Amino acid sequence: MMKKIMKALLSLLMIVPVSGCSGEKTVGRDIKIDDITEFYYTYSSSTNPPDYQRYRFYVEDGTCMFYHEARKGDHWPLTEDDITVSGKVELTEEQWKEFFELLNNGKVKKREEHLESGDPGPWLYLYWKKDGGEVQEFSFETGGRVLEFVEFCKKLAAQ
Repeated sequence: MMKKIMKALLSLLMIVPVSGCSGEKTVGRDIKIDDITEFYYTYSSSTNPPDYQRYRFYVEDGTCMFYHEARKGDHWPLTEDDITVSGKVELTEEQWKEFFELLNNGKVKKREEHLESGDPGPWLYLYWKKDGGEVQEFSFETGGRVLEFVEFCKKLAAQ
């Protein structure tokens, strides 16, 4: 009898971590502001001329940070050697809250690779405490929210 109970408990322990990270999550409801550890927005196009833009929000030693990087060149793919503008900014509490509000009500689902699609993106990934390395692919609540986010990033990059 004790063997059956132990076996059942072991089975449950193996299921719980997987099922806890397999479904779609909503920022603001399932993922709180203090849960976010990193967020990437990357746009990469092979147009002529190619275009690359990355925005990264992250927490480093308890400090909220913003990093931006643009790459320009006449060849594809653009690499780190093609970085034309980059910088990082320490965010105020208000700026971190504004960032979070832009992500609020966005969805995070199981991460998929889209290498074969040829789509320039933007590619959006949200890393958060307990994401289990799987539930990270982000989508904004609306297209208008994406535009607001990009404008917010441009203002931060200008600092």
